[in-house]
Amino acid sequence: MELVLEGFALGVEPGRGGRPAEPVRRHSRPQGRFEGMFWRPFKPKDVARYLTAAERFERAGKKPGDRNGPLGTVAIEVLRELLRLVDYKTGRLEPALLTIMARTKRSKDAVVTALKALRRHGFVDWIRRYIPTGNLGAGPQVQQTSNAYRLALPPAAERLLGRAVEDAPIPDDHAHAMVARKAEWQAQLAGVDPEERNAALFGSGPLASAFSRMERAVEQRNERESARQSESRHES
Repeated sequence: MELVLEGFALGVEPGRGGRPAEPVRRHSRPQGRFEGMFWRPFKPKDVARYLTAAERFERAGKKPGDRNGPLGTVAIEVLRELLRLVDYKTGRLEPALLTIMARTKRSKDAVVTALKALRRHGFVDWIRRYIPTGNLGAGPQVQQTSNAYRLALPPAAERLLGRAVEDAPIPDDHAHAMVARKAEWQAQLAGVDPEERNAALFGSGPLASAFSRMERAVEQRNERESARQSESRHES
């Protein structure tokens, strides 16, 4: 799977009214449309858990004689910086590639490879985004911007942490807030098209595309059945 973080795309994002839009990366989404559904609040206490799990996952998967395990040293460094940059309250995480390079003091190729490894093993996911350029006349109307990232703890790594300490009971007011947030989140999901909803839920990978194709097929089948029923009632 190709990883693209910044710059212009080889593909073209469809424009309104059939007019071709400016080129952006495939599966890119407009900034500000879906992030509230894609990002999730992040607990500060999970910073140490995620990093420890990644380090143990790296050691456990390292074969004798190999320099690195399944993630690699640079991936651990990149994950550490992402954990420092994430907004705990909202889960907002959108550093530019240059920012990650500067904080890790690693090359572009090294950071890109590290991000691929983190995504492949389930520690991070992202969605590509684009923004308008503000050009009123000639010139590109949209351009690629930084990705929206979401951190995760894959089960294979979580098992390496051993028996976790049970959390304290959730206060009633906090539980009520969580229920309200879930209801608001579900309402947001219901108001967007299937492709954007699946991208927010599953990222920009093949799983989101598969669910979108399935939903379109179901919708088309329902439309055909509805048309047949209408014709039958008319004939009767």
